[in-house]
Amino acid sequence: LIHTLFSEVEERITRIKSHKGVKCLIIVDENGNILKGKTATQDGKDSKTYALLISDLTRKARSVVRDINPLDDLTFFRIKAKRQEILVATDKSCFLIVIQSKDDEGEQIVTK
Repeated sequence: LIHTLFSEVEERITRIKSHKGVKCLIIVDENGNILKGKTATQDGKDSKTYALLISDLTRKARSVVRDINPLDDLTFFRIKAKRQEILVATDKSCFLIVIQSKDDEGEQIVTK
């Protein structure tokens, strides 16, 4: 059963990473420690920097959601910038972070 679950997770990670524009995929714990992912992104930025900064932001966003409604929880958020987009899916003890590029007109490249 565990092997099957691990295999499914690996397949999903491979599928996400294969999308055009995906620069980096990192799985981190709540403290920003990298559980899975590259140590450097394609643009030369350190994955650890992304992991720490985005984990801190995720904890703060989760706190805001819970302050508004203690029965609710943050599950996903997206940050759009001029040149890239950061997607974060949350779980109880870890975060999936995807950094993706945008094309020259600022449009998202990944379509699925």
